[in-house]
Amino acid sequence: MTPAGSLLSADSLYKTYGQTPALDGASFSIHPGEVVAVMGPSGSGKSTLLHCLAGIVTPDRGTITYAGRELSAMSDAERSSLRRTEFGFVFQFGQLVPELTCVENVALPLRLAGTKRKEAERTARHWLERLEVDTVGAKRPGEVSGGQGQRVAVARALAASPKVIFADEPTGALDSLNGERVMELLTEAARATHVAVVLVTHEARVAAYSDRDVTVRDGRTRDLEHAA
Repeated sequence: MTPAGSLLSADSLYKTYGQTPALDGASFSIHPGEVVAVMGPSGSGKSTLLHCLAGIVTPDRGTITYAGRELSAMSDAERSSLRRTEFGFVFQFGQLVPELTCVENVALPLRLAGTKRKEAERTARHWLERLEVDTVGAKRPGEVSGGQGQRVAVARALAASPKVIFADEPTGALDSLNGERVMELLTEAARATHVAVVLVTHEARVAAYSDRDVTVRDGRTRDLEHAA
């Protein structure tokens, strides 16, 4: 059952890899503009849940509903389009394209969606400035620090005006100071633009930036409310 007002929800998800259960009846929901931290130990099913919610992995059983549509009813092409246009992604190591400049990396989702280069790069520069890394626009990822590169990755996730951002351990490769600044900038920008953020983390200091925690253990979920 889809919770009232939710943008993205999952109900009773099961996923097994070989003989190993990754999800065992997991459920989840998130509203527009909400930041939800998905927490749990390594191997608990956090990343599998994120990949199912993003339409990257198909669960064995259960339903996932996005904006009133069931993901399993969509074709592969429709899910791919969704990931290009309405979903944004931030990974632990950024996964920027090393051959492109930082401006070109941020503009890439827009270019793939058909936006002309000049307009895409203007939008990219806006987000680089907003994420406080406008000075690295002409540099390639290998020429910037880890903290700067992760801010570029956040700018790329936000540039295409997504409805949901999936952030998988976005501060895992950063020191605490850079990690906290990345989280401040990500959550401030997401709330200002009413973007939902699914934040996978095992760190309590990172989860503190969320509105609500969902813990995953042995493939099962438990929803915890806490003050924003």
